[in-house]
Amino acid sequence: MRILLTNDDGIHAPGLEVLERLAAPLASELWIVAPAEEQSGAGHSLTLHSPLRIRKHGEKRYSVTGTPTDAVMLALGKLMKGNWPDLILSGVNRGANLGEDITYSGTVSAAMEGALAGVPSIALSQVMNRDDLSLGFAAAEAHGPELLEKLIKALPEKRMLTNVNFPACAPEDVQGTIACQQGFRDYLRLDVDERTDPRGFRYYWFGLGPSEETPGHRTDLERVTDNYIAVTPLHLDLTHYPSIERLAGVLDANEQSK
Repeated sequence: MRILLTNDDGIHAPGLEVLERLAAPLASELWIVAPAEEQSGAGHSLTLHSPLRIRKHGEKRYSVTGTPTDAVMLALGKLMKGNWPDLILSGVNRGANLGEDITYSGTVSAAMEGALAGVPSIALSQVMNRDDLSLGFAAAEAHGPELLEKLIKALPEKRMLTNVNFPACAPEDVQGTIACQQGFRDYLRLDVDERTDPRGFRYYWFGLGPSEETPGHRTDLERVTDNYIAVTPLHLDLTHYPSIERLAGVLDANEQSK
């Protein structure tokens, strides 16, 4: 199996080293094409107004001066052209990609770009406990090999991807692996932290206020809190099908018949 690795934390990120160790036993050919610098929160953005540069770091190992989407596009359109991967793995992200955060995630978006190209893609993230970072990627390292072997046997359908989040706990405390739906946080407010630099100019940091999570205790948000590995299938068709009939009722009937 030819596997392409990428991420949004950059070519030198510890999580990419973890992913390389997880993927190596599964791959007959392993490629790495990742952003040159951290691109967390880049989402599915594409660089259109500045040139992109590729730097070679070793055999089949490259960095790209752009976003995770840029990295995957250059891998497929240039570096691996005519020799596409059988699988794309994105991660292991330092931090969670849960709920609506997947829309901001460069990790998930890299896998999304692979899925758009028709390549089976999996995004992997390690939830971190901000009060205790000592566990690092331990859960992903311990449970990743077996999980990837299972997921490869059930790769997502075309135009779909799989989002994996490892809980912030010791490997022995992981309760299991569970397929679950994407959650949604109802943010009560967005924090904008205003500060002043040494020259007296204002600058701002975004932060998130308190949130209410999805009721029912069945989504990725709650599952990782309960120390489960959350596996969520995602698809790229954003159409809200139940609304089509409702809209059809208020739009021009003649237009609907065309």
